[in-house]
Amino acid sequence: MRTFLDTNVLVSAYTARGTCADLVRHILAEHELLTGEVNLAELARVLKDLFHAPAVQLANVDAELREQTIVPKPAASTSVPVRDPDDGWVLASAVAGGAELLVTGDGDLLAVAEQSPVPIVSPRGCWERLRG
Repeated sequence: MRTFLDTNVLVSAYTARGTCADLVRHILAEHELLTGEVNLAELARVLKDLFHAPAVQLANVDAELREQTIVPKPAASTSVPVRDPDDGWVLASAVAGGAELLVTGDGDLLAVAEQSPVPIVSPRGCWERLRG
C-alpha cells in the first residue's frame, strides 16, 4: 500500500519508541512509504530546533527517507478546507503522490478525513488497515 506519512508521524518514529516507530519499520518492510518535500523540510526543522538533533543525525534521517518516494511540493494546495494552511500542502502532496492512505496525528487533517480524496487515518488506524 502506498502510505504517505505526515511529519508528526515521522518525528515520533525518529524520536521515540512506540507505535509510530513500529509503523515506519512495518511500512518500510512491506509497503511503499511516501512523504513530501514539505514534510522533510518541517521534519528537519523540528528535529533540529525542538530535539536538538546533531547534523549527522539529520543527514542520516534525510538520506534514509530519500530512499523512499518523496513527492515534490505541488503547484497548488488542496481545495479541501483545512484549518491550517500548511496542512493543505501535506494533503496536496499525498494526492499528488498517488497515496492510498495518509497517516497523521494532526487533528486538523483528521477532521477533514470525510472530505479528503485520500483516506486519512491516525497511526493506530493505519495499523488496523495494514495488519487487518
